[in-house]
Amino acid sequence: MNGTTLPSRIGPYLVERRLGAGGMGEVYLAYSVAGEPVAVKVIRPDRTDPHTRARFEREATIARTISGTGRVARFINADPFAEQPWLAMDYVPGRPLSDVVRDQGPLTAPLVASLGALLAEGLAAVHTAGLLHRDLKAQNVILGDFGPVIIDFGLGAFFGASKGSLTQAGSVIGTVRCMPPEQALGELEVTQAADVYGLGTVLLYAATGHYPYDGARWEAVAAQVVNPEIGPDLSGLPDELAPVVTAMLAHKAEDRPSLEEVTRQCADLLRLLGTSPARARRALIHETTAKDHPTMVLPQPDAPMLDRLDSFERLLREESASAAGSTPASPPAGESDTNRVTVREPEPGEKSPSEPVPQRGRPPASRRVAEELRERYAARPALAWSKR
Repeated sequence: MNGTTLPSRIGPYLVERRLGAGGMGEVYLAYSVAGEPVAVKVIRPDRTDPHTRARFEREATIARTISGTGRVARFINADPFAEQPWLAMDYVPGRPLSDVVRDQGPLTAPLVASLGALLAEGLAAVHTAGLLHRDLKAQNVILGDFGPVIIDFGLGAFFGASKGSLTQAGSVIGTVRCMPPEQALGELEVTQAADVYGLGTVLLYAATGHYPYDGARWEAVAAQVVNPEIGPDLSGLPDELAPVVTAMLAHKAEDRPSLEEVTRQCADLLRLLGTSPARARRALIHETTAKDHPTMVLPQPDAPMLDRLDSFERLLREESASAAGSTPASPPAGESDTNRVTVREPEPGEKSPSEPVPQRGRPPASRRVAEELRERYAARPALAWSKR
């Protein structure tokens, strides 16, 4: 799949149009057969080794469990064993923070403090579920009628799957400016402090329009990020925000504040600035929401797309019936089996979790790829995931 060809479908979703592309792959606006809009991201082929697929399935399973926050786009579905893995998440109407700063200029100190308090609360809930984002940047924060929402959770599996991430230019362009030193050095087991650093780069960008490090090439930026003698560029940062942002961008992970501390410091700052967190949230939404902008409206399928969805629904029903006829096993009553997977818990003394076992209903191409991968790589990969 490439940038010039629009796929007709991705998994159980019918594609309408391309939303954008990045270092990890391409994003499409698609619809479920019921007409629900979703954002589907297809992962680049060079990021799909067997270890990464297995790690992605584990993190995707965990991503479905995230609750307690509306600051993260809801994870809906994924297929790590498709020829090109994909994941589907809620379509979040709004504009990326990067676009808002580009079009309107940097945000005021109270708005940045509100942004920090809200996003730190949301990230804390995700960390509680055992996930990290690993790629926080202004492009991954959407501003809309609800306030800031973080997108692209679940893709952390691809960023943390192997060492030497900085040896592939395509995987770091546009993100190395937001990486903490430990991640830029290729450490596998980064901690929650990595996301604190990433959030610090987002707040700095919101307040100034630039990231802490810059350069003509990503290698030059990376060299600055990992050098403890080179401090971040804080030019233009309002004095009121300097203490919290400086601490979040500390070179050593252990010197950064927790997300709870970030939320408290931002809330305290808002009160010093003569407002409250709730009032600042309302002001943030008011100042960053363009009511006449098309991206602020939840998309709806038009008449031609409705016709396509009708045909698509029949096709999926036929595929499901065909798969059911070729597989004797049946799911429990009342349980949907489309793209369902199970992960066996390790036996006593077993060091690593077993390979996920696809169950009936997975699209044929995906099942074929999964079987080929397991045959070629009989040894189970050690999943670099831990409860943090």
